[in-house]
Amino acid sequence: MSKVVAITGGTGFVGRHLVSRHVALGDEVRYLTRSLDGGALPGAIPYVGDLVSDREILESFVEGVDVLYHCAAELLDSSRMEATNVIGTRNLLLASQNKIGRWVQLSSVGVYGLAPGCNIYEDSPLNPGNPYEKSKAQADSLVLDAAKRAGLQAVILRPSNIYGQDMPNKSLFQLIRMIDKGFFFYIGPPGAYVNYVHVENVVDALVMCGKRKIPQNGRVYIISDNLPLDTFVECIAKFLGQPEPKFRMPLILAKMAVSLCGGIPNFPLSKRRIMALTDRTVYSSRRITKELGFNHRISLKEGIASLVEEYMRGQR
Repeated sequence: MSKVVAITGGTGFVGRHLVSRHVALGDEVRYLTRSLDGGALPGAIPYVGDLVSDREILESFVEGVDVLYHCAAELLDSSRMEATNVIGTRNLLLASQNKIGRWVQLSSVGVYGLAPGCNIYEDSPLNPGNPYEKSKAQADSLVLDAAKRAGLQAVILRPSNIYGQDMPNKSLFQLIRMIDKGFFFYIGPPGAYVNYVHVENVVDALVMCGKRKIPQNGRVYIISDNLPLDTFVECIAKFLGQPEPKFRMPLILAKMAVSLCGGIPNFPLSKRRIMALTDRTVYSSRRITKELGFNHRISLKEGIASLVEEYMRGQR
């Protein structure tokens, strides 16, 4: 049976894939966009408006909706994050009162902040660090409060780093290039992990959150695919047909190098890169697997193989 779904952030990375999925399922799909400069999405109904300032549009957008996916977020401009991510969520909640069947919120594991060496579960303490993480934590709090106080049927999905076709973040391609050119090296002892999730798996999880019976209102789910960094890098090297990187720079030397040379343009090390290559955090998808029957349809190894193929096509 077809449904009426509404998607904020429908022209974003995850949103476009989610729109396409629901169109393919035969649902009536609405999406909120600030403009139609890029053209309308095939098979979907655009609503031109803004989460912050267009309340009448929001009320029309959510009227009679079975599932509302709130995927819109400001990721880059810190001066807009509170307005879009927090105030925008509050406005959408006000517009949605008694008008929707279920609210599905796309959040981020970033709300847990830095937790080196820990296994992170849904109920782990929140410790957002940067403005984006703080704004997402505030937005989640608004939704959970509405679920508790007003009976809003709500689910929050917190993915780790999302990758896949047409991804705006090119850091994975930069990593692939470094391995391809022989520039990659490990930092510190073995034991680091990577946490990624393919965009199609995120869409699978979002659709499940919109359709499946949820054990309790305001349920939170983490979704992430994890691999030891060594295995991850070895897979990329294998797909590239390159030798596996072996060199390890001691952590103390890497930190000294950043301290002395970090300000030099194009210097290959940074505090952020050191953190990424030494992180031992693992985000658990156990709850969504157990409660909703979720499985990663595209494994991390399969997804990386596709990215390497895309990278190699671009080198020709």
